[in-house]
Amino acid sequence: MTAPSILGRRGGVPLVALTMLLAVQPLAAQIAPQPARPASPPAAALATPGTAATGPWGLQRAIDYALEHNIGVRLNQLTVQSNAQVLRQSKAALLPTANLSATQAWQYGTSVNPLTFVFQFQTVRSNNFSGSSQLVLFQGFQLRNTIRRNALDLQASQADVEKARNDLSLNVASAFLQAVLAQELVRANQFYVTRDQEQIARTKLLLQAGSIPESTLLDSQSQLATDELNVVNAQNQATIARLNLLQLLNLDPAANPNFQLEVPNLPDPDEESVLALNTSELFQGAATRQPEIKAADLRVLSAGRSVKLARGAYYPRLLLAGSIFSGFSSARTVPQSGGDSTAQRLTFYVPNPTTPGGALTPLNVITYQPSALPQNYWDQLSQNLGQQVQFALSIPILNGLQVRTNVQRTLINAQQVQLQAEQARLTLRQSIEQAYADARAAQLQYAAATRQVAALTTTQRNAEIRFNNGLLSGTEFNVTKNNLNFAISNQLQAKYTFIFRRKVLAFYDGKSLAQ
Repeated sequence: MTAPSILGRRGGVPLVALTMLLAVQPLAAQIAPQPARPASPPAAALATPGTAATGPWGLQRAIDYALEHNIGVRLNQLTVQSNAQVLRQSKAALLPTANLSATQAWQYGTSVNPLTFVFQFQTVRSNNFSGSSQLVLFQGFQLRNTIRRNALDLQASQADVEKARNDLSLNVASAFLQAVLAQELVRANQFYVTRDQEQIARTKLLLQAGSIPESTLLDSQSQLATDELNVVNAQNQATIARLNLLQLLNLDPAANPNFQLEVPNLPDPDEESVLALNTSELFQGAATRQPEIKAADLRVLSAGRSVKLARGAYYPRLLLAGSIFSGFSSARTVPQSGGDSTAQRLTFYVPNPTTPGGALTPLNVITYQPSALPQNYWDQLSQNLGQQVQFALSIPILNGLQVRTNVQRTLINAQQVQLQAEQARLTLRQSIEQAYADARAAQLQYAAATRQVAALTTTQRNAEIRFNNGLLSGTEFNVTKNNLNFAISNQLQAKYTFIFRRKVLAFYDGKSLAQ
């Protein structure tokens, strides 16, 4: 039986029902995802964010649109992309590094020739070119442990996206049902106003006939004013419920003034068999599907890799490095063979054996210094070429206990992550048990409220007959009406509570919220 048929059969519902349902907080923070993502929304639903497509919105359409346009989900997806780049970088760390460098400099005044290392006083232009490469041969398996840890972190962030999607789905389902209830409350209170107006018309006739006192008419008019106020309050609550839903869908309320909901077919709780579930079996199945459990387990494994990564700093580090170097200096010259030479007279003093006393006799020698020219640029690069290959071994001995302290910190973090995983399972179990208890209580409450509505409907009908015959005061008649209204509100609140909690349990069981 649909919700509108309830109103047609049992009359209107006061504002208290919406207030009671709004007090039921969504379980989005406790609910975790289905194994598969929701189906892609229809093309008509994928309008530009901020503007809705035409036509009424069903629950599945609202969920699909929210998953496509919600900013929170998109932020989680960007986190996944960032973690994917971190994993890619850690894999690239296994490759050797290679770098090239080149410099050009001018030296003025006294300087050291960068190639001959001779002091000289002149302006020198020099170029240096070098290339180097380095490969880590062994580093305590830190590189591979980093890759495995980052891969686990990536998978955990992907599970976080699924959890965000399912949290959003539950929030949308809750807001959708609240909006549907708010619409029903508006129609219900408008129905009460219509009945009050009809009752006032009959009361005026009875007053003209002298069957009832004037105070009875005043009581009816007071009840009409109260019900009109309830209509205004219900409309305000419906506006708020509609706004909450639009915000979850990332739609602009001003751009969607004709946003309408497609009321789903919601059977009454008494049309179903008494809810009976094995919460332990449901928990065991849900624990294998819920992404927050998967993410917690992955982070436990990641913390274990972090411990191994920290312990890798105890091991020696072996590197293979190679480099190549060459350069040019404008101060470097080469003799010019066959060119002009510069004569230079040198005087030496040598002993003369023919002179008594061994006196020194000057000896003149003339030398010829060939001319020099700057060496060719490419010849210098070829002649100055140098190469180097080396192995570098680093053995950690004492570094201020940094490695030991880091290992202890990773061990503590691993224990914290393990406790968080246990807490996630405990929270999941408690959420399932609470949802089952709430659903079963709501189903029983609906059955009791249905019996109460039936009894109070008969009482109100009899009170109306007595009131029309002048045998019941207006105040007493209004009391019977309000009692019936309150009973119907309890019935409606129990119905929607049961529907939502049942959907929560089905969601834990891997079923769609729209079913």
